[in-house]
Amino acid sequence: MILSPQDFVNLGPGEILVSPFTDPSWTPLFSLAAGVVSEAGGPLSHAAIVAREYGIPAVLGVGDATVQIRDGDLIVVDGSAGVVTAVRADSEPLQ
Repeated sequence: MILSPQDFVNLGPGEILVSPFTDPSWTPLFSLAAGVVSEAGGPLSHAAIVAREYGIPAVLGVGDATVQIRDGDLIVVDGSAGVVTAVRADSEPLQ
C-alpha cells in the first residue's frame, strides 16, 4: 500500500500499486508495478494514462481500496473488466 511519496520505497518489483490517487511524481512506480488500483481516477486520469503507457492493468475509482486491500493480500486486477478480486475463498469483487 502506497499512501504518500514517503511510502514509495515500499513498492517492490511485480507488486500491485494500491493508492488513494497518483500524480506525475508517482510515475516511477509504474515501472515496478504489475498493476494499479486507485481510489480516485477515471479513463483520462494520470494513473490510467501511465498504466496504458506501461502496458499494465489498472482499475480506478475503487472506493476504500486502501482500506479493503491490505499489504500482502493477493489480488487479481482485471483492467478490461474494471474488477479487482481478492484471491481467497470468500472473495467478492471490489467495486
